[in-house]
Amino acid sequence: QADNLSDALKKLKITAVDSTADSLEGCLDCLLQALAQNNTETSEKIQKSGILPVFASLLTPQSSCPAKVANIIAEVAKNEFMRNSCVDAGLIPPLVQLLNCKDQEVLLQTGRALGNICYDSHTLQSQLINMGVIPTLVKLLGIHCQNAALTEMCLVAFGNLAELESSKEQFAYTNIAEEIVKLFKKQIEHDKKEMIFEVLAPLAENDIIKLQLVEAGLVECLLEIVQKTVDSDKEDDIAELKTASDLMVLLLLGDESMQKLFEGGKGSVFQRVLSWIPSNNHQLQLAGALAIANFARNDGNCIHMVDNGIVQKLMDLLDRHVEDGNVTVQHAALSALRNLAIPVVNKSKMLSAGVAEAVLKFLRSEMPPVQFKLLGTLRMLIDAQAEAAEQLGKNVKLVERLVEWCEAKDHAGVMGESNRLLSALIRHSKSKDVIRTIVQSGGIKHLATMATSEHVIMQNEALVALALIAALELVTAEKDLENAKLVQILHRLLSDERSAPEIKYNSMVLICALMASEPLHKEMQSLAFLEVVSKLRSHENKTVAQQASLTEQRLAVES
Repeated sequence: QADNLSDALKKLKITAVDSTADSLEGCLDCLLQALAQNNTETSEKIQKSGILPVFASLLTPQSSCPAKVANIIAEVAKNEFMRNSCVDAGLIPPLVQLLNCKDQEVLLQTGRALGNICYDSHTLQSQLINMGVIPTLVKLLGIHCQNAALTEMCLVAFGNLAELESSKEQFAYTNIAEEIVKLFKKQIEHDKKEMIFEVLAPLAENDIIKLQLVEAGLVECLLEIVQKTVDSDKEDDIAELKTASDLMVLLLLGDESMQKLFEGGKGSVFQRVLSWIPSNNHQLQLAGALAIANFARNDGNCIHMVDNGIVQKLMDLLDRHVEDGNVTVQHAALSALRNLAIPVVNKSKMLSAGVAEAVLKFLRSEMPPVQFKLLGTLRMLIDAQAEAAEQLGKNVKLVERLVEWCEAKDHAGVMGESNRLLSALIRHSKSKDVIRTIVQSGGIKHLATMATSEHVIMQNEALVALALIAALELVTAEKDLENAKLVQILHRLLSDERSAPEIKYNSMVLICALMASEPLHKEMQSLAFLEVVSKLRSHENKTVAQQASLTEQRLAVES
C-alpha cells in the first residue's frame, strides 16, 4: 500500500503535466483508497510530497477528473494541519471557480473541499465571502434542490458563513429567503428541518432578511409546526416547537417585519400569538409574552393592544407563575407590561386594571432578571401618575425592598432601576408621606450616590428628587443628607468642568433649598461654595449663568 501510494504520488507529478486521462484517474483512485484506509498518515505523505500545488492545475472544468481532485482535497482538509498547506498551494481560487460548473458531483466535492479547508476559520470564510461564493451557492440551491447531498452541502456552507456579519449584507441581496422557505416546506424529517433552522437563526438576525423571510411565508410554516407539535411529548417535537416559536419571536424584532405581521392588530399571525398566552405549554406562554413585548414597540400598537384586553391576559399569565416561579415566563410577561405602559394614555388604564398590584406579587423574587423588569414596569406606570406614585411610595415593603436592591452591586441593572424608581416615587408624587417613608427606610444615601452616576439622566433624576426632599421635608431628612456627604458631592459636581449644564443648574437649585438647614449651610461655608458658584456666572449656558447669580446672592445674604 505504501509503495503504491509513493508510486501514485510520483506518477501524479508527471501525469498532471503530460499523460492520458486513464493513468491520471488511476493515480487519483490510489490516493482516495489510501485516504480511506488511513487519512492522517496519507495526508502527511501528500503534504511532504509537494503535490498540492499540482492539484490547482487539475481543478478546471476542462480537466478530466476535477471531482476526484476536489474529493482528495476535501479528505486531506479534514485534518487541521493540512488546511494551511491547501491555502498556500493556491487551491481556494480554482475551487471557487469550479462552483460555476454544471456537474453535480464536481459541485458536491468542491463544496466539501472549500468547507473543510475553511472550517472554523473566520479569516478564510471572509475570503470566500469576498470572492462572491454566497450568490453562487444560493443559485446552486435553487437549481439543484432535488439533489439531497448538494442541498445539504449548501446548507452547511450557509450555516457557517451566516455566522459572519459581513455575510448578512450579501445574503440580503440574494433570494435566499425564498429558496430556503421553499426548501423548508418540503421537509418532513426532523433532522432536515433542524439543519434549515440552524441557517435561519443567524440569517434572521438581519432586519432586511427578517422581512424577506416573512414575505416568503416562513411565519405560516412556523405556525404550522407549533400547531402540530404543541401537544406532543416526543423529544424531537418539543425541540421543534421551541425552535419554531423562538424563531417567530426573532422575526418580530425587526420593525418592518413586526409591523407587517401586526397588521393594525387584525393580522392572523398576531391573533394566533395571542392564543399562545393562555396555553398550558410553558414554551408557548413564553414565546407569546415575548412576541407581545416585541409588538409593543411603538405607541400605536401599545394603545391598540391595551384597548383590546391584552393586559388582563398577561396578568392572568403572571398569576399562574407566582407560585411555580417560572422565571423566563415571569420575565417575558413583565417585559410586555413594561412596554405597554410607555404611552401616556395607557398608564391610567393599566393602573385601573390592577397591574401595579399584579407586579408587586413578584417583590419577593430573588431572580435579578425578574427584579429588573418588575422595577422598570413600576417606573413606567407611575410616570406623571401622582396618585399611583404616592400609593406605591407609602408601601413600606416596596420601599424597603428598593433600598435593599440599591445595594445589589453584582447586578448593576437592578441597582440602577431601584435608584431610579426611588427617585421617581418622590418626583411624581411630591408627597411628604412618601419622602418620610423613604427617609425612614434609609433611601437618602442611595439618592445622594445616584447624583454621582455616570449617566446624566440618573444624576438629574436624583438631584430633582433631593431638591423636593429639601423643599418638603428638610428637617426629617437633614441628618441623613449630612451623613450622605451630599454637600461635598454638590461641590464636586459644580467644580467639575465635565458636568452637564443641567447637572450644574439642578445642583444649584438643591443648594438653595439646603441653605435652610444650619449644619448643611455651615458645611457649604466651610467648602467656599460662594467662590465655586461665582465662577459659573460666566457659564456659556444662560440658564446656568442666571441660576448661578441667584444662588450667589442667596449664599452672600445667608453668610
